[in-house]
Amino acid sequence: MDDHGRRARAVLNGLASVTRAGAPGGPGGPYDPDVHKPAPPAQQREARIVERVRSIPKGFVRTYGDIDPAAPRLVGRVLATTHEKVPWHRVVRADGSAAKGEKQLARLRREGVALRGNRVDLANARLPE
Repeated sequence: MDDHGRRARAVLNGLASVTRAGAPGGPGGPYDPDVHKPAPPAQQREARIVERVRSIPKGFVRTYGDIDPAAPRLVGRVLATTHEKVPWHRVVRADGSAAKGEKQLARLRREGVALRGNRVDLANARLPE
């Protein structure tokens, strides 16, 4: 092994020992259960999003942020990729606009959702918490 290889190996071995000794929750490292709470499994979080969307009754809407305030974009991804039947059209942007445009607005009109132009009137149509 050449000199460069020996130096690289020494650096990597040194980093590995520091990481093992000082990692939060690892041997010798501090562990604070309030800071290092395990994240809920992705499948549970997605199931919770789907359930919240299913719970929106006809004539009402919720925003992406209402469904999951910590991750409104995740709500959009779940709705775009789920194979389950959900009333996706009842979820709108925070300003009342419809992400899917006229297709979504037409479905909302059929359900009697209050609109102002091409936006949902959130003051009247938003499902109260």
